[in-house]
Amino acid sequence: MGNITAIGLDLAKKVFQVHAVDEAGSVIMRKQLRRGQVLAFFAGLPSCLVGLEACATAHHWARELTALG
Repeated sequence: MGNITAIGLDLAKKVFQVHAVDEAGSVIMRKQLRRGQVLAFFAGLPSCLVGLEACATAHHWARELTALG
């Protein structure tokens, strides 16, 4: 199992979906997060590429995740 290099984040009102892969593209993690858990989850990870769903709140979440590094 490798280190997480990229995360896909599906944004929603209540339950967010996280899909993480390593440098080979192998799935490392699939997880559901509630809105209040998202920043704490990402704060515990090393820096990586994050792809966000394009929606009304995408800019907000991009700013929050960018602030974490």
